[in-house]
Amino acid sequence: MNAPPSAQSVAEILAARAGALRAEAVPAPVRERAEQLLIDVVGLCVAARGTGYMRALVASVDAGGACTAIGHSATFGAAGAALINGAAVHGEDFDDTFEGGPVHSSSVIVPAVLAACERFGRDGRAALLGIVSGVEALCRLSMVVPKAVHKSGFHPTSVLGTPAAALAVSVALGLDRRRTVDALGHAGSMASGIIEYLADGAWTKRIHPGWAAQAGLQAARIAAQGFLGPRTVFEGIHGLFNGYARSAEGNYAALTEGFGENWVIDGITFKPYATGTMNQPYIDCALRLAKKGIRAEDVTDILCETAEGYVHRLWEPLASKHRPPNEYVAKFSAPFNIAVAFVTGGAGLSAFTGETVRDERILALASKVRYVVNPDDPYPRAYTGHVRMTLKDGRVVEERQPHIRGGAREPLTRAEIEAKYLGNCAHGGWPKERAQRFLDTVPKFFGSPLDLSQLRG
Repeated sequence: MNAPPSAQSVAEILAARAGALRAEAVPAPVRERAEQLLIDVVGLCVAARGTGYMRALVASVDAGGACTAIGHSATFGAAGAALINGAAVHGEDFDDTFEGGPVHSSSVIVPAVLAACERFGRDGRAALLGIVSGVEALCRLSMVVPKAVHKSGFHPTSVLGTPAAALAVSVALGLDRRRTVDALGHAGSMASGIIEYLADGAWTKRIHPGWAAQAGLQAARIAAQGFLGPRTVFEGIHGLFNGYARSAEGNYAALTEGFGENWVIDGITFKPYATGTMNQPYIDCALRLAKKGIRAEDVTDILCETAEGYVHRLWEPLASKHRPPNEYVAKFSAPFNIAVAFVTGGAGLSAFTGETVRDERILALASKVRYVVNPDDPYPRAYTGHVRMTLKDGRVVEERQPHIRGGAREPLTRAEIEAKYLGNCAHGGWPKERAQRFLDTVPKFFGSPLDLSQLRG
């Protein structure tokens, strides 16, 4: 389906529908989802704050300003805070994802909105509107030309996150439709993010959500001053999708139709494991097989069915996926994820370390993992897993996972999300009492004046 036949551009329709949202009309399940995202974001920021990559990034940003970098004592300008928080949320690849994308929404939208609201004195109600409109937009943007952005060599979270963040900040700041369209137009030129980090496990992917957050924030700030942007930023012949998806032909109704009425935000997945999205169902299969009492040394072969869209990210080149050079590359290796989960009994933050990527028992099992493409795999509508093990005694055992846990088909409960948050805070060095104090404020967060000072240090 092409752009709508009306005189209005896609950006104009989107801006009008997002601008019509009112905090009091946000449905209770959508507000609940916003609270869950906020909880997850804060925990992930705290978990990452002491890592080498975050120390390097924070040191690169000039301190001084009104805005909070969660878990850090120093304050920053709005753009710097958005960059730092966005990178921290996504740093361990433990942040939410969207079935249908895949895109990571909270790592872009929540940092952008919190920074904008803190900088310009907006309250929790404005933050709520910004977060739900931005998250909804990013999820919907991922469905306009499914899989094409990734296939073209770009990171959808970063590319699509920039205009989504621009929309979120525009809504949070109360910009009118014309200025919001301008912000979206600027964001199209600011969007970026290649996936060459897959080659050697470089840290660049971690920056992508934070860069999109600060770019979207800047796009909205520029537009607020009357700086004009292209109204056909999405569907135009030189627009975002033609540039990053190689085609302006897209289902733009997936972005605009029912926006603010029929929410897709309920399709967000909260990850149970600290690793790449598509690995999650394979880990569930491996853990169930491990519970059958099978030893790693008894396995002679492991065959996994997979989607064609997974191959260049999780499976190839297979030799390097068998022996990832560092812990970050390991998060994008299906063989390593299957092996580390089977051998250690988990796939949390402690499963991806310098020690585990050198563990010969784990690597020996990973080297036995191979794949075959299943042409009927439903990706990206659903993320599935399959692990079939052949044992020394000739037995064949297998497990299938038809969907990703933590998503719409098998959601994590609020209690499970809070437990994940508390675990992440503990990992990052916050005492349980401090972590709990923030949890206690969440039910009132979106109805009160915004005060993020409790999240510093």
